[in-house]
Amino acid sequence: MNFEVLITNLTNPTLLFFVLGIVATVIKSDLEIPAPSIKFISLYLLFSIGFKGGQELQHSSFNAEIWYSLVFGMLIATLIPLYSFFILKKRVGVSNAGAIAAAYGSVSAVTFVSAVSFLEIQSIQFGGHMVAVMALMEFPAIVVGFILIMQFDKSEKKEGVGVGSILRHAISNGSVLMIMGSLLIGIIADSKQAEGIKPFTTDIFKGFLAIFLLEMGMLTAKRFAAFRQHGWFVFFFAIIVPCINGSLVAYASQFITQQEGNRFIFAILAASASYIAVPAAMRLAAPKSDPGLYIPMALGVTFPFNVTLGMPLYFMIIHC
Repeated sequence: MNFEVLITNLTNPTLLFFVLGIVATVIKSDLEIPAPSIKFISLYLLFSIGFKGGQELQHSSFNAEIWYSLVFGMLIATLIPLYSFFILKKRVGVSNAGAIAAAYGSVSAVTFVSAVSFLEIQSIQFGGHMVAVMALMEFPAIVVGFILIMQFDKSEKKEGVGVGSILRHAISNGSVLMIMGSLLIGIIADSKQAEGIKPFTTDIFKGFLAIFLLEMGMLTAKRFAAFRQHGWFVFFFAIIVPCINGSLVAYASQFITQQEGNRFIFAILAASASYIAVPAAMRLAAPKSDPGLYIPMALGVTFPFNVTLGMPLYFMIIHC
């Protein structure tokens, strides 16, 4: 591994605030960020990423690479939950396996934001269409997870709940709606008018990201305590499977695009796990699944692994 890249990542101020959040919880500090503030910052980060991605798309031609990227992203989000489900089914039960599979097939917007920060440190650009790829990857995994649960656990079948209603629920999720809406607005908005809000969308981005990751650190430490009761199998799954997903996609993405920033984003999307959109959808699709299992897996194990060791690993594979 390129240890210079690893050290640079580990000394990134935004990541150090994540560590501070963990320390604050471990020592039982009274440090607390008000919930309304965190909700605002979450929406801001999604808005900023989506809008900037839309502006990039506005100045790009929809060539074959963009279409291949969209299809490749949705294919990843379909295949990962399929094999993940069968690895998990006998260990955690059908409902939990479906929910975990959907989470790991879907994506984490926060991990995506961290990856963008990583690329900025390396002075590497990525295509604005990767924001659209991220948003579109939410849906296939949720639908596949729902279908697998319905297929293997007949007791989960409920009147009035089908693929259509689950998909509508996923689309109406606040994080998905915000980033997709901001992306579309960025495409439509006049470039000269958009310059007026550039200081808001760009200059203060990393500061807000640092505060957000501070809160993520505190939340991670709290969730991890609840997660430990489920044993070592799910812990290792939450590290090994994302690591394999990210590494394979980091290599395979060269057949879709030669731009290293896009390849890195593909890898981190494949390696990430959703703990926002999927839990919201699974409350409706699989009420018997345990959020105390799949949310801590995604947030307490996979997210810290990706933002510390995962990103330098995928970056190294891309440059091999």
